[in-house]
Amino acid sequence: MSLGRIAEIVGGTLHDVPDPDVLVTGGVEFDSRKITSGGLFLALPGARVDGHEHAAAAVAAGAVAVLAARPVGVPAIVVSPLSPTQTNAMALEHDTDGSGAAVLAALAKLARVSTDQLTTAGLTVVGVTGSSGKTSTKDLLAAVLTPLGSVIAPPGSFNNEIGHPWTALRADADTDYLVLELSARGVGHVAALAETAPPRIGVVLNVGTAHLGEFGSREAIAEAKGELAQALPPADQGGVAVLNADDLLVAAMAERTRARVVLVGQSERAHVRAVDVRLDDEARASFDLICPQGTVAITLGVHGEHQVGNALAAAAVALECGASLDQVAAALAAARPVSAKRMQVQQRGDGVTVVDDSYNANPDSMRAALKALVTMARAGSGGKRRTWAVLGEMAELGPESVIEHDAIGRLAVRLDVTRLIVVGTGRPSRAMNQGAVMEGSWGEESMVVPDADAALAVLRAEVAEGDIVLVKASQAVGLWAVADALLADTGSTDETGNTTTTRENQ
Repeated sequence: MSLGRIAEIVGGTLHDVPDPDVLVTGGVEFDSRKITSGGLFLALPGARVDGHEHAAAAVAAGAVAVLAARPVGVPAIVVSPLSPTQTNAMALEHDTDGSGAAVLAALAKLARVSTDQLTTAGLTVVGVTGSSGKTSTKDLLAAVLTPLGSVIAPPGSFNNEIGHPWTALRADADTDYLVLELSARGVGHVAALAETAPPRIGVVLNVGTAHLGEFGSREAIAEAKGELAQALPPADQGGVAVLNADDLLVAAMAERTRARVVLVGQSERAHVRAVDVRLDDEARASFDLICPQGTVAITLGVHGEHQVGNALAAAAVALECGASLDQVAAALAAARPVSAKRMQVQQRGDGVTVVDDSYNANPDSMRAALKALVTMARAGSGGKRRTWAVLGEMAELGPESVIEHDAIGRLAVRLDVTRLIVVGTGRPSRAMNQGAVMEGSWGEESMVVPDADAALAVLRAEVAEGDIVLVKASQAVGLWAVADALLADTGSTDETGNTTTTRENQ
């Protein structure tokens, strides 16, 4: 698009632009270090620096203009800062004057126009939401749709008011499928993201307790997640809602959508169903997939029984898009963890297995990860592998935080996890350790350490050949430092058997 056309779309004015017909031919970026020739730079406020201060550097690096909230001395499309009453509820944390909200609103408008044009030309937009599993399912969706055409999907968890339109603007005339994650920190957020890049197919995975402190109740979470089902076009216009039949709150969203409903799960009422689920020695699931198109044997390449539901959702979408059962089975078997620090299983040269699930955590994903840990141990040599769970705080649980942390500590004991290391000295962390103690932990089976360095010191002193170490916490805890350091201590191999790291390159 030309700068003049973009200004028209976003309601901005051109400043220091000698030629409004200059085209944006590169990517849209909010990191000036990633700008390429022909790009458009987004000037957003950050924790330490305001993007407006990097406008000149972005243009010097090849950007043709800056999308900004004030003139910046280089070619720019300037939008007016928003007042507090106009600011979107998902606006940036460090946006003190409404400038970031204005730039984000402009970005959303630009993504909407681009997506509408591409959808008219044949693009299929797939949206996925849920309390947990969004990123893993997004990666599986990309895997099963790739045999059918060109796919754009976000890196990692780019699923908010910045990452969502940023990903949508990655699609072009050659893109067949655009897969998007939709996150929420309150009611109305999913609806706003769906408005930015309207999906034809929507997937709702589950309603759990993630962000319970912000929403207040699971019913409020269901209200927010169900906005995706509501946003879908009617069935006669191709709208398809893929809903989890095993989650009653999700299944009930069938009443909130005009789209055709496809239920997935292990329930007999599911249209795409898994039966005879079994796990191998690395907690990878196999099952028979039964659907109207027939039956096919599925063996997953990703870890954890919780991936069964994610895989069923991905399979349902692929089948709706014309994939054969054999294509679905082959794609799911070949799929590996793509987004970092989500059930990444790596083995060190000394036989220690590290399960890095440290990107984020909530009670549902904690339970799933602990179950995967003990499954891997029980299927090992003689069922004698020792298990370590290095767990940190689960954020944003509100008044239920202590109860939920206590429950995780108790579950670790019930599952017979060998050692539990709780990282952090706050009340939730103490509650997790206390739950383990009250459930029957004795001696040093469960212990509290102040930080990641202390946890690493214990592991380095006591972990032995054959042990399995799970590392998991909410993102703010930063426990991936423990997993990274453990893997750097000695040569480690990824799931293809290739050596991935040594201590020297830590």
